[in-house]
Amino acid sequence: MRSLGSSKKFNLSGLLLVGILSATLGCTVGPAYKRPSAEVPNTWKGEGPWQTATPKDSIPKGTWWEVFHDPILDQLEQQLIDANQSLTAARDRLSEARSQARIASAALFPSVSTDPSAQRQRLSGDRPLSGSSVAASPVTQNVYSIPFSVNYELDVFGRVRKTLQAANVSLQATAAELENSRLVLTAELAADYYSLRELDREARVVRQSVEIQQKGMDLVNRRHEGGVANGLEVAQQAAVLDATATQLQLVLRQRAQYEHAIAVLLGKPASTFNFPEAPLEVKLPAIPMGVPSEILERRPDVAASERQMAYENAQVGIAMTAFYPHITLGGSGGLQSRDIASLASAPSLFWSLGSDLLQPVINGGRNRANLALTRAAYDESVANYRESVLVAFQQVEDGLSGLALLDQATKTQQAAVEDSRRALNIANERYTGGVTTYLDVISAQTTLLTNERLATQLLGQQMTTAVYLVKALGGSWDFSELQREQVRPSAIQAVQQ
Repeated sequence: MRSLGSSKKFNLSGLLLVGILSATLGCTVGPAYKRPSAEVPNTWKGEGPWQTATPKDSIPKGTWWEVFHDPILDQLEQQLIDANQSLTAARDRLSEARSQARIASAALFPSVSTDPSAQRQRLSGDRPLSGSSVAASPVTQNVYSIPFSVNYELDVFGRVRKTLQAANVSLQATAAELENSRLVLTAELAADYYSLRELDREARVVRQSVEIQQKGMDLVNRRHEGGVANGLEVAQQAAVLDATATQLQLVLRQRAQYEHAIAVLLGKPASTFNFPEAPLEVKLPAIPMGVPSEILERRPDVAASERQMAYENAQVGIAMTAFYPHITLGGSGGLQSRDIASLASAPSLFWSLGSDLLQPVINGGRNRANLALTRAAYDESVANYRESVLVAFQQVEDGLSGLALLDQATKTQQAAVEDSRRALNIANERYTGGVTTYLDVISAQTTLLTNERLATQLLGQQMTTAVYLVKALGGSWDFSELQREQVRPSAIQAVQQ
């Protein structure tokens, strides 16, 4: 380290003037950040078959799930916001990032420290004395000292400012990750909720099939007792009835798993959480689509990826400042006296002012390697950003095509249910008329149950696909919300610990 002013004193006003001019005129090395381009389509490929959204159907700000107009879902989502532990952890990470940014901003201000001391000491009478042949005398004395030291790095080349910039964009990336966690968790809750409701409706369908098949069982038993039906028909109907009862238990098992998953999302023990059955009775909402370019501003995961690019860009700038001098202003002073009564007097005052300049010369290529590392990390973040954009468009298109195909499947499947009901009625009439065997009735019962369950499952898939489409669109979030997440230095920091 080269010391400037170690033997030469500067007056305090001159030192402050140097600091102010250096901070004002200092440059910032490193590349300016500009968001890299990403391929964005002009329009969506898929077109939904549902009703077109109008301006009044816009996704509610901060509560995207309200677009489904389901009061029970609204209550569940609010419980999740208040009590979900993963979301609480994400909020804590945001607080950590905010504190890290405040720590980085502290480097913009001088650091002042003091170390008061009071001691009584005895100096040896045999202590060595340089250049004197006179014997020393033992000395006993008090030493009172109140020293102060001041250090301040002149941010001539922007290292401190780049560090604060990196901390701020990291803070914004963490804020975007919090919003992405909120979006993912609320979407998961909505999907689990509609899956559970679909299973409630499916359980009702299976129970109705059990009732139908039980009536068939009673009919076959009566005919068997009357000598019209044979034992094979009784056994066949009993097998179908038992198999359907088994299906009901499997449906209820799936429902229990979704109920437990919802409990965890709400921050509640699964053992104490119970959700009453209520079959799914909903209508697909109108979903405002917007244009593809809006995805870059509405998706919090894409925003987090973009902020990561800005962070890596700032790291490149920080690495470049390592090639330039680091200049530090320093000073020390205070009061020192053998007598506490004279400690506050002018003769007890001592001080010194100076500056240090540290210029790397040779360090084995460490700085060059570090700069290459940060540039590679930036290039990686650009690729990750562009990949996140592509995935975002894929997820939206998946939702659009999924809803379109599910709409067609729902229509044809509903027709299949109606056909199956007619087939069952015809089979029963033909059997009681003695035209066919009971095997036709059993086949019609099985077909009807299968088609009714599939129709119910398709409705559930439509609702969960709509949930994930809203999620793919970014919910109700907007990139502009990140702008308030920024730590700005304030004058009060100059006197804070």
